[in-house]
Amino acid sequence: MSQSTEQGASPPAGDRRRWYGLAVVALAQLLIVVDMTIVNVALPSINDDLGIAAADRQWVITAYTLSFGGLLLLGGRIADFTGRRRALLIGLVGFAAASALAGAAGDLTMLLAARAAQGAFGALLAPAALALLATSFTDPAERGRAFGVFGSAVAAGSPLGLMLGGALTTTLSWEWVFYVNAPIALAGFVGALLFLKDSRVEGGAGYDVAGAVLATAALATLVYGLNRATHDGWAAPTTLALLVAGAGLVAAFLFAESKAANPLLPLPVLFDRNRGGAYMVVLLMMTGPFGVYLFVSFFLQSVQGYSALATGLAFLPMTAGVILASNLVGKVIKHVAPRFVMGFGLLMGAAGMLLLTRLEIDSSYALAVLSPIVMVGLGMGMTVPPALNAATSEVAPRDVGAASATFQVSQQVGASLGTALLSTVAAGTATAYIAANGSSGAAELQSQVAGYNAATLWGAGILAVAALIALSAMSTRLGAGPPAAEPAESTEPAPGEPKPNAG
Repeated sequence: MSQSTEQGASPPAGDRRRWYGLAVVALAQLLIVVDMTIVNVALPSINDDLGIAAADRQWVITAYTLSFGGLLLLGGRIADFTGRRRALLIGLVGFAAASALAGAAGDLTMLLAARAAQGAFGALLAPAALALLATSFTDPAERGRAFGVFGSAVAAGSPLGLMLGGALTTTLSWEWVFYVNAPIALAGFVGALLFLKDSRVEGGAGYDVAGAVLATAALATLVYGLNRATHDGWAAPTTLALLVAGAGLVAAFLFAESKAANPLLPLPVLFDRNRGGAYMVVLLMMTGPFGVYLFVSFFLQSVQGYSALATGLAFLPMTAGVILASNLVGKVIKHVAPRFVMGFGLLMGAAGMLLLTRLEIDSSYALAVLSPIVMVGLGMGMTVPPALNAATSEVAPRDVGAASATFQVSQQVGASLGTALLSTVAAGTATAYIAANGSSGAAELQSQVAGYNAATLWGAGILAVAALIALSAMSTRLGAGPPAAEPAESTEPAPGEPKPNAG
């Protein structure tokens, strides 16, 4: 591997600008995660307004997830070599422009192009944000608090997206689920200019072109295959072909990376015990609860007759639980082994999902939904900060962007896997219920609830497996953070900050 040095990493411990910068990167991350669910609530209105055929509706979601998931590893490496703050700024501007284009779309073609552009700029923005966080906070106590705040954005973004999507669609119009991104991105852009220091790898900046092509093809194929499984079933020839092709491309990518002089994803990043465990935990964590958002939303709207706005507000306690737990855990993870915190949080989430399997047609929100989703929120809030810490701890400075991108890949693949797997379970259970009980109106409604309960039970099992991995595969303690950079490190001050004396 070529020699490289890290420039601009690890600002001084007394620099208060880092805490303002933390707010900026958390806002940037929130923008990305919110967009994974904000469109879901608005999709019926988008379909009606643009006259989208039923067979094409999935592409409004898939266009974003394909480009985002497929380009994440490349985006992380670009951030490493061109400058993480620069990548963040470009990502924010591009994401805002693509969002405005999506809001102004007059037909499906324009909307899909804008959604793909959103995903591409998001793939640059997301790993840059996490890499900036990892290089700015290396003191264990500060790092824990910082990851607690950032973890709130990661874990709360999906339920917040449902809430915001419902509110904007109901009070304004579906276009505003896209337009709202522009002022948020603008605020992040100004904050990044004022408070963030740039950091990048100096030397050996050649890109692994073969790895980039293979990674993009592998991730896009897998994400698309999981999306097709939702609609065609797991045994469909198209689904099987895509998943087998995706697995083959992943294998080819890993082989290419083992031989590359300057790999897109250095294998030590992936195969470290703690980082590998964190990536697997995050993948499984997103697989389970992501189904909760989907099925609780369906239950409240389709079965209980909630409006989109009321459904969004119903997730507010879950979001509050995420934020509360994330910030509390951020203060204690330096004292308690992260694997125990993660294991307990995942088991709490699994318990909450088990409670959700008791839903009936006439179940009330207060008695049957509220407590379980708060438990899931608390569990996710406890899991994400230590997982973030483990995913970026003790990474060579030149590989921080790659490690950050791999964390984001785990999130994206987990969300896609959860949607595909749990939707298939729900649909299969509902079909079996109809076959056994007839197709009357009451039976069809009950079949939906039976499907939601079966899928949620699977989600609870997945979280239990994730807890087992956290408790058994990860070591007791983590290092303080990224190892010190090689000699010749220098720091580029944020605009308006005096340069340090040379003497």
